[in-house]
Amino acid sequence: MSETTGELSGQYLKNIKLGMEVDIVLKRDQRTGKLTRGIVRWMLTNKSYHSYGIKVMLETRQVGRVQKIIGYKEEPK
Repeated sequence: MSETTGELSGQYLKNIKLGMEVDIVLKRDQRTGKLTRGIVRWMLTNKSYHSYGIKVMLETRQVGRVQKIIGYKEEPK
């Protein structure tokens, strides 16, 4: 799977699961592109695709759009 085709992209809801480690861009960091890493707590975008990235809330309660999928910190049970 290639990042260029978007198959592992944060733009597709099917690629993101609860408990997954991701890099997001917070609203305040959109201009700089600074990324924040964390674990997905909730999915906030219902659509299957969003051009700027699926909006999620991290366990730290920070909200942003997924830019990069890291994977699972620990294997899900």
